Amino acid sequence: MRRAAQDGIFSESIVFARPANAQQHMAKSRFEYVRTYEQDHALLPNTYIVVRIDGRGFHRFSAHYKFAKPNDRRALNLMNHAARAVMEQIPDTTAAYGQSDEYSFVLRRDCSLFDRREAKLISTFASTFTAHYQFQWKEHFPDTPLDPAMLPTFDARAVLYPSITELRDYLSWRQADCHINNLYNTSFWSLILLGTLSEQQAEQELMGTLSADKNELLFSRFGINYNNEDAMYRKGTIIVRKAEESLDVSAAPTEMSKRQLDREQKKRRKAALVEEHVDIIGEVFWSSLGKSIV
Repeated sequence: MRRAAQDGIFSESIVFARPANAQQHMAKSRFEYVRTYEQDHALLPNTYIVVRIDGRGFHRFSAHYKFAKPNDRRALNLMNHAARAVMEQIPDTTAAYGQSDEYSFVLRRDCSLFDRREAKLISTFASTFTAHYQFQWKEHFPDTPLDPAMLPTFDARAVLYPSITELRDYLSWRQADCHINNLYNTSFWSLILLGTLSEQQAEQELMGTLSADKNELLFSRFGINYNNEDAMYRKGTIIVRKAEESLDVSAAPTEMSKRQLDREQKKRRKAALVEEHVDIIGEVFWSSLGKSIV
């Protein structure tokens, strides 16, 4: 059945009735020119993709729900729970590192998800993580229902790294950031919650101090040995997809047969997700569990 043009909206003829297996086409109209404004940026091939999600306005969010200071175990466990769910749904992720209100997801060099289109990747990770965070909230905060006026949301960005060297440095940077921030926050909130200082006074007390100064402050004033603090707080969380075997990913995706790719996808879905709170800067991690990330 063909429909003639009406009111100058449709093209001269549009086919509406098609066999079920026929290729689908968008209806032609005089408005279709706006598609030429769409930008479809594909990320460079044969590079590691890191998609980092960050909480939007989480300082205000954590205050609204009265997160424990300096760390709320429930909130961190919820972040880890949502990250594992994302990895289960997106088998191209080989690892994820999280701390505070952020998580970095590592995608394989041979990843062809969404044809490596940046907008699709970052929107998928941000929306999937946000959905699981909200859905699993009641499991970790059973006595604190979400307020519709203060819902958790996350944004995302994608960064490319050409080799394992840069990828390792990126993950090392995030873990170093975790250590620096947590040592400061532990000292800051100890001065307030265990001491007698106001937030402004605690900030002034810590201004210009080095790591050694903060460690000494915690131990001498409050008897806190920072090295004995929970490893999840000090080192963050690394989740690795640990497959028993792997295909040679040095070959370009186009050189792999469809059967190989299908087999690899099935293998990744079945691979166990291992969650650790360990040093990922030194060689010990990369000579063992870290091998699965490459």
